[in-house]
Amino acid sequence: MSLRCLIIDDEPLAHEVILEYSKDIPFLEICGQCYRATEAFEFLSSTEIDLIFLDIRMPKLTGLDFLRTLKHQPLVMITSAYEEYALESFDLAVCDYLLKPFRFDRFLKAVNRALESHELKSKAGNASSGANNEGEQISIKSDKRHVLVKLADLQYLESLGNYVKVWGDTEFLLTPRTLSSFEEQLPRDTFIRIHKSFILNKKFVHYMEGNVIFLKNGNQVPIGKNYKPIIKQLLDIEE
Repeated sequence: MSLRCLIIDDEPLAHEVILEYSKDIPFLEICGQCYRATEAFEFLSSTEIDLIFLDIRMPKLTGLDFLRTLKHQPLVMITSAYEEYALESFDLAVCDYLLKPFRFDRFLKAVNRALESHELKSKAGNASSGANNEGEQISIKSDKRHVLVKLADLQYLESLGNYVKVWGDTEFLLTPRTLSSFEEQLPRDTFIRIHKSFILNKKFVHYMEGNVIFLKNGNQVPIGKNYKPIIKQLLDIEE
């Protein structure tokens, strides 16, 4: 399996570094290069991309503002000389944050993780077609183990930067993935994004009060202000 990649950076040297590093990584295929974020819209409309190497400070449109406009976000890896944007970037579900100048070993580690996320997403296929199958399982990598978890037992997922807590009733598995990769993999008529840091299994909802969802086991999950429309959907389920 390979990763079809796009470089978006206004610095020619940054392109050269990624191109040079990519020559020694067989699964990376550089399909395009853009020197402004605004140039990438047309490219993405006609070309399928698995991974974007994205700079932040660029003319007219910053990398993060560009990222916010994407309806269908591929894996995104930030490549920036400024560390102060890291937290904001992870809130937008990027898969990694490479601080310039970065060495080849750091780049290799990052793209290996991106490939793993992409493979997990691909293996899932059309997961939504099996949403009514109570026996359907998902493989979660945690502490060097791969644990099979039934979707019917998965209550919610909580993002922690490059990691996700996968919660059952009282315990969780910590896995080195992004929340967005899970969002693409899980059945969308069962699992919904209710916060930038949370995905929820709707069948465990008990009731809502204010900006908090209470689960049937008593746990509480916050509702993000940008996810308010989901409240009506949840109420319809309860009805």
